[in-house]
Order: sequence, then structure tokens, then C-alpha cells
Amino acid sequence: MPARDALLRLNDYYEVYSPANPTAAQNEGGRCMNCGAAFCMPDSGYGQGCPIDNKIPEWNELVRLGRWEDAYHRLSETNPFPEFTSRVCPAPCQDACILGINEHPVQIKGIERAIIDRAFQEGWVKPTKPEQRRRQRVAIVGSGPAGLGAATELNRMGYRVTVFERSDRPGGLLRYGVPNMKLDKAVLDRRIDLVRKSGVCFEVNCEIGRDIQPDSLRQEYDAVLLACGAKRPRDLDLPGRHLDGIHQAMDYLTASMKALNSGEPPVIDAHGKRVVVIGAGDTGADCIATALRQGASGVINLANGPSPPAERTERFPWPGPKGTLRTDYAHQEAKSTQGQDPRQWQATTLSFASSQSAPDKIDYINVQDESGQTRRISADLVILSVGFTGHDMTHLVDRLQTSTDDFPILLAGDMATGPSLVVHAISEGKRAAQAINERLVHSKT
Repeated sequence: MPARDALLRLNDYYEVYSPANPTAAQNEGGRCMNCGAAFCMPDSGYGQGCPIDNKIPEWNELVRLGRWEDAYHRLSETNPFPEFTSRVCPAPCQDACILGINEHPVQIKGIERAIIDRAFQEGWVKPTKPEQRRRQRVAIVGSGPAGLGAATELNRMGYRVTVFERSDRPGGLLRYGVPNMKLDKAVLDRRIDLVRKSGVCFEVNCEIGRDIQPDSLRQEYDAVLLACGAKRPRDLDLPGRHLDGIHQAMDYLTASMKALNSGEPPVIDAHGKRVVVIGAGDTGADCIATALRQGASGVINLANGPSPPAERTERFPWPGPKGTLRTDYAHQEAKSTQGQDPRQWQATTLSFASSQSAPDKIDYINVQDESGQTRRISADLVILSVGFTGHDMTHLVDRLQTSTDDFPILLAGDMATGPSLVVHAISEGKRAAQAINERLVHSKT
């Protein structure tokens, strides 16, 4: 999946990576067949590999043989949303690839995207309605990857599923937490339309506790699954945090995505501003890319820790994550416009400050570098991307869960595991669906 030219793609919000080349995918699938031990599989005994039990060598072999439809069906046995994972998953399977010991690992994500893109083009992906409908009803709160994964599984089992989403459109963090450059929303809408046609109902602009009382879910449904994303951000309790112009990353990304949908100017706009992103993770990179597209005059990315090494060290042994320096699409874009990587390592933020002429607005940040020296970094817009502490629906969990009956109320995704990856959320959704099915099958109702 070659990346489009960095300078060209900064003019739009289309996906960074071009569609996978089928011939290249077949050749790459052939490389997979040289493997003698599939460490990309989670049952390898090392706890690595694909979290959703994808049968990677099997569909790689089918691609190598040109049996694309068979490859799609083998892939869809375990992964309900290959178009999502092939775009946004960090690919722990590739970190565990045995070829990665002394050469480039098999590009599993590229093969996966080649399969699912062709499947949609050929019309192989269709709604999957169950042959029979059960009378039992399941409510799912949250329409992100965990909620969608659970809804797909439960619907396949024949349950009557309704998904509640407090935002204006379904998709959860896939909708407003992942920018279009990584996941085009047409791709998301296409899948949600299929889920709808398969029989799942969606209720949007519907917040449990505001529009519908939690007790009514217990009365109207036979089971409830809470699958809300980890949207509660970690904050920086520092002097000057109250100043205007300091925002949380998810608020910034959400404002950008909603502006793209509506055609209106974004509520938080980086145009012409000196932008500082604090936090060097994936979300921080997405904020960098968004600010560049909005026309920021410059972007700096502050990382509290040291720069990762260029090569794998003993601290990160194979077949786990490499722990090496990764240059993401946003860093490449910043370098193409600013002449250097935007990341500044071992930069500890000490405080935020304003100017005398505008005492309520952010003007600069006081930062301590590796040597202990303090310096100023000018800023008109500061975006905090320092992680998440969990979901913001504690009141709902407390209201629904009781110890007085056996009404099935389960948690999935970020609500069960804490902030994690999309692929883990999908796995959690599938696991929760199986657990609900087991409880309802053995229930007296």
C-alpha cells in the first residue's frame, strides 16, 4: 500500500495509503509460505500475533494462488471488519512475523486490504441475515468497533439487536477519533449500512441516562452490553492550564471531523497558528496531520521520553513489538513542509503562559529539556495527547449493574480492558457476544 506523495496529500483529507496492488499482494503471500512457524498466530505460545485469531497463513496462501474469493471467506471467518483493521491496526502480527528476524516481515496488512477491497469490488460482501430470529432482544450501548463487533455476532446468532449511540452518526471512535486520512468515512458508512441491512437497528443522538433511562433497558431487553470507548482524557495539571487555546486531542479531532461532515469551519481551527502537540503517540500524530491540513503556520510535537532506538534491542525481543523509532505519515508530512521531524524528545512541559497583551490566551510553553535547561516554545494552539484514563460512563455502569439478579449486563472494548487498539476492541466485542449468547441460551427466559 504505497503512500501518496506527502506534499500532495496535505491538500486533502483522502486516505494516505493507496489501494493495495493485487500482484504485489500475491508475491507477498508467497513470502509467507517460506515460514516454518506461524508466530503471527495467537496460539503460537508467545502471546503475540493477531488478537482476533485471523488464519493469516491460510488466506495468504489463497491469495498467492489467486483464489481471492476463497481468501475473503477465510478472512471473514474471524474478522468482521477487515477494511478497518487493514487501515488502522498497528499489526502486531507483522511484529511477530518470523521473517522479521533478519529481513522485512510479510506485509500482512497490505494483503488483508487487497482481499477486502477486491471483495467489495466483486460484490462478495453481502448482508448476513440469520435464517431464524430469536425472540430475545439485546441492547448495545456504543457503536464503536467493540459495539459493532458484538452487534454483528449477536445478529448472526439470530438475536434482535439495537445499538444506541449518543453522537449524531454511528461508528464511535472510528467516526470522530480516527481522521479520514487513516479511515475514509465512506468505508465506515459502507460497513454500517451492511450491518443495518443484516437486521441491526441503530439509535443515534440517544444517550442512555438522558434520552433513555437505564432502567428501561432492563425492562425492554434481555441483555445489555456496554461498549463505550475510552474518551476520558488524561490531563496536565500545570500552571496556566486554564488558558484559552489549550484543548484535548479528542476534542480537536472530533471538531475537525464534524467540520468536514458539515462543511462549516471547525470549532477548533489551527489555521495560521503556531501549534504544539504534547504527546507522541498515534493520536498525537493524527493531530499533527490534521493541523497541517488546516494550514498551521508550524507544528511542534513534544515527547516526554527519549527517542526510541533505530534497531530492536534486548528490551524488546522478537516476536513482540519492536520498540523502535517509527516515522508515521504525519511526521513525514511535517518534515516535507518544515524540513525536519516535528518531534522533540525528552521535553517535559512545566507550565503554560500568556502574554501581557492577551492575558487569557496561550502564548508560550515552558519546557525543560534533557539537560535540565528551561526554554520557551511559542504557541497559539496547544493540543494535549497524553493518553486516556478510561470511559466516561461510570454512572451508567453503576446504575445498571446490580447483585440482586442474573440479568446479563456485560462490558466490552475499552470499558472492559481500558484504552486499547481497534483490533482488541473487535475481539472484545466478539467475546462479549459469545458470553451473552451462553447466558441467554441457559436462561429460563
